[in-house]
Amino acid sequence: MDDTSARDWLEAELADTLDEDYELELEDAQLSQEIAKIYKKSHPSRIDRLDYFRNLIRLQSELIRLQSWVQYHKEKVVVIFEGRDSAGKGGVIKRITQRLNPRVVRTVALPAPSDREKTQWYFQRYVPHLPAGGEIVLFDRSWYNRAGVERVMGFADEDQVEQFFEDVPEFERMLVRSGIKVVKYWFSITDEEQQMRFLMRVHDPMKQWKLSPMDLQSRVRWEQYTKAKEQMFARTNIPEAPWYIVEGNDKKRARLNCIDHLLTLFPYEDVPHEDISLPERVFNPDYERKVLPPELYVPSKY
Repeated sequence: MDDTSARDWLEAELADTLDEDYELELEDAQLSQEIAKIYKKSHPSRIDRLDYFRNLIRLQSELIRLQSWVQYHKEKVVVIFEGRDSAGKGGVIKRITQRLNPRVVRTVALPAPSDREKTQWYFQRYVPHLPAGGEIVLFDRSWYNRAGVERVMGFADEDQVEQFFEDVPEFERMLVRSGIKVVKYWFSITDEEQQMRFLMRVHDPMKQWKLSPMDLQSRVRWEQYTKAKEQMFARTNIPEAPWYIVEGNDKKRARLNCIDHLLTLFPYEDVPHEDISLPERVFNPDYERKVLPPELYVPSKY
């Protein structure tokens, strides 16, 4: 595709997708008026909206190329998303997966372990979700729960945490030796920004479900989480699977920066594709479409 064709395609795609992306952006706009005023005062426009969407679509088109390359070469990829509560992990995951094939790129967000799972080898509940050849798995939280929330909230004792720190580097090296590319992102925001985002959730009925008891405790235990994070980095930042920190105070820049960085970690390139052509419709002159009962149809209200 030459530069002119690429630009034309990009402009057309941008026009077609603005409504869809705007719908996603509404999650950031459903605020009480007072909170909205405070937020806007603290967050002057940092990136032009059109520039943001243009760059997002360009990066998402590259993600499609990466997806095809992973499928074609049977690569195995794990991307771990960790970080402060409300730091923007979910928003980045949404934009990564938005235009990709869910059979190739899937998100894993495990609930709290069951009583049975608590008796298993710690990593056991995560292993079934690891990728096969040609798959990318995004972990929205991961085995690093033990180094963070489980440790700070007292769900794991210090012996269990120490065992985790001894085990996880070798566990990740095993994954890498098996051919899995392991990428680890930590999303960081300031104390003040987290406070603002939590207030937004408190005052927005469409976001209140995001405030779990663990989230609220993360405000109380900010410093404990900071110390846990620092030790986690010191013990688990290994050459085979290093940590990458994403500055998350500006959500839009965080999304673009994270996706752009992820793409740089792979030597992906265009792969062969079979030409796609639409087959001719087969018409049977003896076929007569049956009339279905009206009650089977969803009422048209809009």
